[in-house]
Amino acid sequence: MSYTRRIIDQELDDLFAEVAALTLDGAKAVGKTTTGEQRVQGLVRLDSKAVRGPVAAEPEIVLRRPRPLLIDEWQKVPEVWDVIRRAVDDDSSGGQFLLAGSASPQGEATQHSGAGRIGRLRMRPMTLSERAVVEPTVSLLELLHGRADVQGESPMALPDYVEEIVASGFPAMRVLSRRARRFQLDSYLRNAVEHDVPEQGLAVRRPEAMMAWLRAYASASSSTASYSQILDAATPGHSEKPARATAESYRQVLASLWLLDPVQAWAPAGSPMARLGQAPKHHLADPALAARLLGLDVDALLGGDGHPLRPESGSMLGMLFESLTTLCVRVAAQAAETEVAHLRTRNGDHEVDLVIVRPDGGVVGVEVKLAGAVGATDGKHLRWLREQVGPRFIDGLIVTTGPMAYRRPDGLGVVPLALLGP
Repeated sequence: MSYTRRIIDQELDDLFAEVAALTLDGAKAVGKTTTGEQRVQGLVRLDSKAVRGPVAAEPEIVLRRPRPLLIDEWQKVPEVWDVIRRAVDDDSSGGQFLLAGSASPQGEATQHSGAGRIGRLRMRPMTLSERAVVEPTVSLLELLHGRADVQGESPMALPDYVEEIVASGFPAMRVLSRRARRFQLDSYLRNAVEHDVPEQGLAVRRPEAMMAWLRAYASASSSTASYSQILDAATPGHSEKPARATAESYRQVLASLWLLDPVQAWAPAGSPMARLGQAPKHHLADPALAARLLGLDVDALLGGDGHPLRPESGSMLGMLFESLTTLCVRVAAQAAETEVAHLRTRNGDHEVDLVIVRPDGGVVGVEVKLAGAVGATDGKHLRWLREQVGPRFIDGLIVTTGPMAYRRPDGLGVVPLALLGP
């Protein structure tokens, strides 16, 4: 099969020629190995016992392989990190080592951070633009530079977005039938809890308890629910709940597997805004995982007439659509060298779903709306943000499921998610 370039490929093109060693971090099945293989001559697969044994006995053996070299699942022999770091100390010329890891080693597995020697890039599941469902017409990079055209037409309607939510951004799963895809997503989650988590050093006596916690986390997608609320939702009616420390260990180990991908609250330096909430907004690595945990497929999310079964504000479909939007925005924002946060005042008066922050403090605000059209009151939080930050406000977008991208009289852009690209 021919390789489909990902947004991160441009980052690798820009960086790997000059940086000696780069790590691709991300959940299993996002495509790290396939992407890494496109630019190397040597490959060491540490998920193979036959390869892992000799490398564990003598980590320096990896340096005998041809370069550029990809070391896949490097965390299974974490000592190779220091081997690569020392090799880069000796020779810092660009384009030597790529490391791919689907987990962060725990404890003291890596003795040195690698700062200044090994760069790190986060790789996430495929965005809509990477899935090539529609050719995007609105560039996030151009928006961040204040010169974007907001125009274009999208053929996608709400049922198409629902299909993309459940289809997942895991490349190998997208080609499967619906039944096979559901089976593989279920297997992915079970393997994570029953195999990957113990490999991270956490003994799970009751895997079903962790699955219940994950299910509760999925139900909190795109919300700022407290971890106590998530724990309560995971154990309804139970008089004996897992200790809070146990639930925290769940969170930490699942985050180390890159399965949790929360958006942190925005804390702007020197801002006149006060009383901003600090809680993260919860997201799983892929909204399809949340849908499977909750038993939601296309038919469960849509009625027979193609409309949401629960159209009220805060419906699960709306939360999953926001997760899909967040995935698409984060991948494009990383390529543009910007950070993504969210904003919510402590009393809940104002909330901006996503705030994309340039290194100089300039911001693009994004509100997500599960609708094909917007009204006059939509965007009020973006207008509030514009008033608060003044000239630091570069642009504001309302992301929808509608057919048209256009600029409103108040200056805000309305953009169907399918038309938003890097």
